[in-house]
Amino acid sequence: MTLQPGDTAPDQVARLLALVPYLLARGEVRLDDAAAHFGTDADQIERDLRLLFMTGLSPGLPGDLIEVDLDALEGDRVIRVDNADYLARPVRFSPAEATALVVALRTMVEAAPDEARDVIERTLAKLEQAAGQDGEELLRLHVAPTPLETSAVVPVLESAMRHGRQVELTYHVPSRDEESRRVVDPRGLARVEDLLYLDAWCHTAQGDRAFRVDRILDATELDTPVADPGARPRDLTGGWFSDAETTTVTLRLAPPARWVMEYYQVRAQRPGPDDTVDVDLEVASEQWVRSLLLRLAPHATVLAPAHHAAAISASARAALSHYQADGVDFS
Repeated sequence: MTLQPGDTAPDQVARLLALVPYLLARGEVRLDDAAAHFGTDADQIERDLRLLFMTGLSPGLPGDLIEVDLDALEGDRVIRVDNADYLARPVRFSPAEATALVVALRTMVEAAPDEARDVIERTLAKLEQAAGQDGEELLRLHVAPTPLETSAVVPVLESAMRHGRQVELTYHVPSRDEESRRVVDPRGLARVEDLLYLDAWCHTAQGDRAFRVDRILDATELDTPVADPGARPRDLTGGWFSDAETTTVTLRLAPPARWVMEYYQVRAQRPGPDDTVDVDLEVASEQWVRSLLLRLAPHATVLAPAHHAAAISASARAALSHYQADGVDFS
């Protein structure tokens, strides 16, 4: 984490938490205007944004991370963020989260330094006031049950799986901020940390897909049977997809790209030449690998399998040719 002189890590965290709602409320903001608003310089805001696009909802799968338009940032010095609207909403606690927070605050208050104790006591008082006298009704704090408890599509999916029928989904794709309709063969539901996923064969994509249930806007059980009634659900609970239907991809990461090892499940890692690291990832989609590599460029390369490396190189050359056709000089 890179900070300007006089800026502390808590300062940066506080600024990041305020920065996203500020940007979402305005659509797009010039970099210099954002720096002036937060009382810092443009270089620090840019460093904040480069840290921001490596954060997001757990478990950090594609589509979970906050998106920052780096082309607009580097070219026009304009800030645009996407897939972060949850940070603009009020915080909601589950019963377990609220209880754990109150217990932790009560533990901290006695040992906290004087300058922090007042903040802790005021926060604790607000939580206990919301919960009732002396916190006896603490469990009433929660107002947002998990998708597993409330999603109206879950009974539809369970019924389709029992009957061996296909489902038509309306699915929100946050990276493009659009809705897509597709027909899938549902195979199973799995909770990965705090999220519920549908494992299915997608007839639109012609491949295996894991759909976040809280992003399924509508589901209709069809009369048509699934193509393979004996298909078993994949194991999604170990983190990133890790069954026989995935492909092991080996990446060589330079130091600026090593954050990949912290945000994705890595099966193995080995030292590479010139301070690089070679890592093995289990992936279910070449498209996801291509997107990751374009995001990491020029600090990562695909070592294996060879067809992934060739396809991604071709995509990069095609993208570069569009810029060259417009007369952009990269020399």
